[in-house]
Amino acid sequence: SEPEAAGMVTDADFVQWWRNFDDPTLERLVETALTQNLDIREAAARVAEVRALSDAVAGRQWPVVGANGYVSRRRLSENGPFPVGQIPGYPRNQTVYDAGFDASWELDVFGGTRRAVEAAGARLEAANEQLQAARLSGAAETARVYLALRGAQHEKQALNAEVEASRSSTGLVRQQFAAGAVPEAAVAEAEAALAGVEARLPMIEAQVRTAALSLGILLGELPESELGLADSSADYVTLVPLPVGERADILRRRPDVRAAERQVAAATADIGVATAELFPKFGITANAGFESLHTDNFFDSGSQRFNITPFISWRIFDGGRVRAQIHATEARELRAALAYEKAVKAALTDAERALTRYNFGLAALKHQDVAVAAARRNYGFAAARYEAGEISLLELLAAERALRVSENSYAQTHTRTATDLVALYKALGGGWES
Repeated sequence: SEPEAAGMVTDADFVQWWRNFDDPTLERLVETALTQNLDIREAAARVAEVRALSDAVAGRQWPVVGANGYVSRRRLSENGPFPVGQIPGYPRNQTVYDAGFDASWELDVFGGTRRAVEAAGARLEAANEQLQAARLSGAAETARVYLALRGAQHEKQALNAEVEASRSSTGLVRQQFAAGAVPEAAVAEAEAALAGVEARLPMIEAQVRTAALSLGILLGELPESELGLADSSADYVTLVPLPVGERADILRRRPDVRAAERQVAAATADIGVATAELFPKFGITANAGFESLHTDNFFDSGSQRFNITPFISWRIFDGGRVRAQIHATEARELRAALAYEKAVKAALTDAERALTRYNFGLAALKHQDVAVAAARRNYGFAAARYEAGEISLLELLAAERALRVSENSYAQTHTRTATDLVALYKALGGGWES
């Protein structure tokens, strides 16, 4: 196909890393975003534009051929340099019929056209890489927002349970105060703790709804198109270490780095285009056709005409404009090279930071998992002791609140780590070869 012939990255090379989360909803969202996201569609339109411009430059390698024809009615002067009045049988009023073609071809002796084609091809490859970068960013942002939404839902679930436990504890403290068992300060303390927990609920609900609204925009639809996700639920996604690979592998996978490299190639070819202006240009123009005063002998051999003209043009003196243009293209090439160096270093930095955050997130999540398991065992022991009459209901509710707080912390840590994993996928250019 055409993209493959141009050495460009195709859909087959685009790693579907989001499938590793094993979440059908996430797969639907990302795959919809890849076809409908406005930023991605804009980048695709840019590729189409650059491809058309590249085809136009490639056409400069071939002759330009045109066809023409006309019918002209004219009257010649009897007093002009051509004395038609003195020539018997030569009409003063004439109708001239003419048809033919013309062609021109500039010979690419010094490679200016070849380098222009090379530059255009490199820019097309860069535009394609920028499209891949837009697709990677669109997929990553969609996954990040979706996982943030699911994480907020898990936090909301744990927080609701914590609120219920806090409400039960506050009710018991009020009963104890009514019975004279505890001072009024204990009631105030319990009510303050309950209000603090309840105050977190609207904020969590806002996070869920704003994430759902953001997904609609990322999918190129109306904001409310994915609000139904706010009322759904899903299990935690599984998070595992990634085989990152060597630094060189990261650079080969990053579309922004590949795009920057292609921009350097284009800028280098532009120097050749500018340098070719120092040398003469050689070309050929030709035209041929038929011309006659009558239609009945229009295609006879006597009506034929042609003209072939080789030409040469050379800008011997132009006030230094060509050399100034060469210096400008050399400066642009240096700027592109520096941009490439920046892209390489930024890619390595992104990958190192994302990998560090994700690995430490996995370690924190492991500790949070231990904490939740311990809090769950403690609550089980408290429930058994309460059934045996060894502790009060207030102590049992305190153990439940501790469990819910631990579950909420786990949800927050899992959400951060899951979104860090998305950032790592993005930093790695979407995936890796095992």
